[in-house]
Amino acid sequence: MLTESFAAAIAEAEKIITDAPHVRTELDLSEGYEYLAGSIRASLQMAWAYSRDFPYFTQSTGPYTKMGLDNPDTLYFHAYIREDAEYVVSGRRGSTADLSFQVLNGDYSPVDVPDSLAAFDDREIDIAADGTFEIRFGPGKAGPNYFHLGEGSAMLIVREVYSDWTSEERGMIRIRRVDTTGSAPPVAGKDALAKRYGVAGKMLIGRLRTFLAFPNWFYLKLPVNTMTEPRSTPGGLTTQFSSVGHYDLADDQAMIITVPASEAPYQGFQLGSMWYISLDYINHQTSLTADQAQIDPDGKIRFVVTERNPGLANWIETTGHTRGYLQIRWQRLSRDLKPEDGPEVEVVPVAELPQRLPFHAEITPEQYAQRIAARQAAVATRMVG
Repeated sequence: MLTESFAAAIAEAEKIITDAPHVRTELDLSEGYEYLAGSIRASLQMAWAYSRDFPYFTQSTGPYTKMGLDNPDTLYFHAYIREDAEYVVSGRRGSTADLSFQVLNGDYSPVDVPDSLAAFDDREIDIAADGTFEIRFGPGKAGPNYFHLGEGSAMLIVREVYSDWTSEERGMIRIRRVDTTGSAPPVAGKDALAKRYGVAGKMLIGRLRTFLAFPNWFYLKLPVNTMTEPRSTPGGLTTQFSSVGHYDLADDQAMIITVPASEAPYQGFQLGSMWYISLDYINHQTSLTADQAQIDPDGKIRFVVTERNPGLANWIETTGHTRGYLQIRWQRLSRDLKPEDGPEVEVVPVAELPQRLPFHAEITPEQYAQRIAARQAAVATRMVG
């Protein structure tokens, strides 16, 4: 059968899910099957978009194809490229907080993070007054709006990052290979389709194994209920720093994360499940940016991570997840961050929150429902924009 290899990969993938070391409850397993469904969908999409000769940008992850502790504030796109070909990337800059580009020499694997051969944001390109731009990637010498593709260049990733979900407008981006523009690829025959199913199966297994291994490298060796100092994000994103950790909280406990509001255009905090993906950020407040959060009079943001609703503006919902991952990102930086730019973490009884939060802003259930409605509308708008 044409799909035999992919069917075998799905069976293997299901075993990876059921055997995952963190699975303790029915919720863990149910979420794992949900994660598997998204990974199957994403792997098929990526296999069919796997064209270095006739590339186009495809969405790398989204609400139903999550992976790699996806940032709720980011639209991720990727295209496959060759180091010896020239590509034109053009579009229109939206009003989002950040737009960045990165060239990798491969894909993530269970044992390695691919090298970043180039990483920059739109401050390094010429953008016209109307927001339009055109840049080139190729084997030629680097120059204005031309970026050299180093040896092994295999993937171009674009990230468009929102800080204020309700007011920022999405841009537009496209890619073409110069010497194939105007022509067409051959029609895929049976052998080519069988190969694609095989590629999709390998992508599925690699994707699951990689991002179950990833937290062991960067999160789980840290003391629980702590966060690191700000550090350059692994993977070569030169204008991004991050602080990470993992939590384990009882039902009557809350974690207060206090961090200075940054001058960076983007600063965001989020939770992730033990599957190393974002929690439901559409229907729950499981993330906040500096633009969305209350900033206290002392210039600091105090996120409150807990299962119980404390009636506070900066409540971060754990949605039934007693364990999970913590991450703060700063993007479009103009300087390296220092320890004092990072977070302080304390775990307290929920009952003590009013005394611990001198500037806390209370929020009624009706006001909170309005916040969730705004999140739902904003995600719906940007996903089809």
